[in-house]
Amino acid sequence: MTPSDKELETLALKLGRALHVRGWRLAAAESCTGGWIAKALTDVAGSSQWFEGCVVSYSNAAKTELLGVPADVLTAHGAVSEQTVRAMADGARRRFAADLAVAVSGVAGPGGGTPDKPVGTVHFAWAVPNGVTAARRVFAGGREAVRRQTVAVALERLIELAWDDERRA
Repeated sequence: MTPSDKELETLALKLGRALHVRGWRLAAAESCTGGWIAKALTDVAGSSQWFEGCVVSYSNAAKTELLGVPADVLTAHGAVSEQTVRAMADGARRRFAADLAVAVSGVAGPGGGTPDKPVGTVHFAWAVPNGVTAARRVFAGGREAVRRQTVAVALERLIELAWDDERRA
């Protein structure tokens, strides 16, 4: 199901509360969402208390130059890959000196899909000081639906991480 604006707002508010309570800072690295995660976060009044910033790295050059994604990773695996989003998330966390970071890269459509990476494929990564976790989803729907679902999944996992007491262990 495609989340509404209100549902995305609710997720951003929950995340903001969790980050504020914990005193943690967040960063983002976005490709297929084009800054939508950052928009959802900055729609929350007071988000400057817990959101450091975002790099919208749509091109491979931006991923390499701004986030430190190794060129050989992009060549070997492509922009829409677990390896790339892991490097993007780690790069964003380090660049912004944040406690948490999220990265997304995908094929939002309507074109650009391949048999291995059909339209709707999105790779996610979440970085914390002790490591990076990743996930892959294939969403149904048009470009906006894929992007909305991507924002929701990114925020939902960030909320889980923000409340995870074992995160720093």
